[in-house]
Amino acid sequence: MESEGERFGPFGGRYVPETLISALDELAAAYEEAITDSTFREELDLLLRDYVGRPSPLYRASRLEAYVDGPPIFLKREDLNHTGAHKI
Repeated sequence: MESEGERFGPFGGRYVPETLISALDELAAAYEEAITDSTFREELDLLLRDYVGRPSPLYRASRLEAYVDGPPIFLKREDLNHTGAHKI
């Protein structure tokens, strides 16, 4: 994470209790080290693709189609996602 001291470019800074600053510095240092490791990066990419940001499945509602005697109806199953968009 490139930062200018306590600020992150035009995006503000770290607004956390003083007691957390050393933990955040330690976390940032560990991340900077880990992100250069190709094995770590591959695992991170896999998790972001298949777990966090995977497409939610579609379900064909055939009984609803029959009930309304209409075109194909598909439901996007957001309830089956591991995380909600608000958590990503």
